[in-house]
Amino acid sequence: MLPVVCKEWTNMILNTGFEAIVSGLTAVIIAQVLKVFTFYYKMKEIDFEKLATTCGMPSSHSAGVCALTMSTGLIAGFDSIIFAVSSGYALVVMHDAAGLRRDAGHMAKLLNQILRDFYKSDIKTKSEQLKELLGHTPKEVIAGFFLGCAVSLGIHYLLINL
Repeated sequence: MLPVVCKEWTNMILNTGFEAIVSGLTAVIIAQVLKVFTFYYKMKEIDFEKLATTCGMPSSHSAGVCALTMSTGLIAGFDSIIFAVSSGYALVVMHDAAGLRRDAGHMAKLLNQILRDFYKSDIKTKSEQLKELLGHTPKEVIAGFFLGCAVSLGIHYLLINL
């Protein structure tokens, strides 16, 4: 009974937009979980808040858009117009993660320091501080790229072989 259900489920998802969505979301979830482990490896403490943060190793933004793009290429062909559009979208998201959002994080850090210096004391609550960790380093973006591609390939070939 189970193999029949799995085969029907696989046929509904394989080579459709659902496969691309599942790949993208799976890559984002895996990247967010990996952030907890990489933070633990670095700081020797567990921080489950990393499951919902926008920074850290690997970039979940990069992982998600790269999984979506790789799935699009596998399904529609790497010479299709939809793959080209998806690739452009992925490049914009990855550039934004490593560029603009990272710079905005640096600016927030400076503004928080200016406020502390101006008032000669620490800001009382976290809600009064600007969020400083917004973007990613290029290494985090590249790790997200490879994670997204690997997840997409894994899901595609898993669905083919079920």
